[in-house]
Amino acid sequence: MDTDEKTWRVGELAQATGLSVRTLHHYDEIGLLCPSGRTGSGHRQYDAADVRRLHRVLALRGFGLSLAEVGQVLDGTVSDVRELVRRQLEVVEEQVAAATKVQHKLRGVLSGLEQTEEPSAQTLIELIEVMTAMTRALTRQEFDDLAESRRQATAHLSAEELAAMAEVRRQAAAAMTPAEREELSRTRAALLPKD
Repeated sequence: MDTDEKTWRVGELAQATGLSVRTLHHYDEIGLLCPSGRTGSGHRQYDAADVRRLHRVLALRGFGLSLAEVGQVLDGTVSDVRELVRRQLEVVEEQVAAATKVQHKLRGVLSGLEQTEEPSAQTLIELIEVMTAMTRALTRQEFDDLAESRRQATAHLSAEELAAMAEVRRQAAAAMTPAEREELSRTRAALLPKD
């Protein structure tokens, strides 16, 4: 049978793609991926067009877009997908910078412990401060400052260097499981300014 003529029940599609039935049900509930048909007994039935849309959903999620943003892109309510990806990239780069600070602090604490030194209260306070900064929402000013810093940092890069950076990000995203990508997206969303 031609796969463009084949249909899948929700369990079959879940098994074929490695997604959970719960995920497919959730996508249907929020209108992101509604099955094209139903069986006589009311079970969801997906066709090839649904599978193509599911692929687009997962590809956009791989870029770090939230489910709401994916829906906006697929429904044509976002005029420039690149801006969404840029915004997500800025958040990721801020998270990397914050994680790097924590990494340096932890290395310093570990180095001190290996030399049988107890870390000072000030060192622990600084460690707590950078750890807290990684999990709180950014202010609008912090977000704008990060965006400007990123713009300045990449302004001098060549097209080849920008392409190499994009490839590294693509490979990192491809190496993540859907659950890891979803958790990263939730963490990112929590960091975005609330204003």
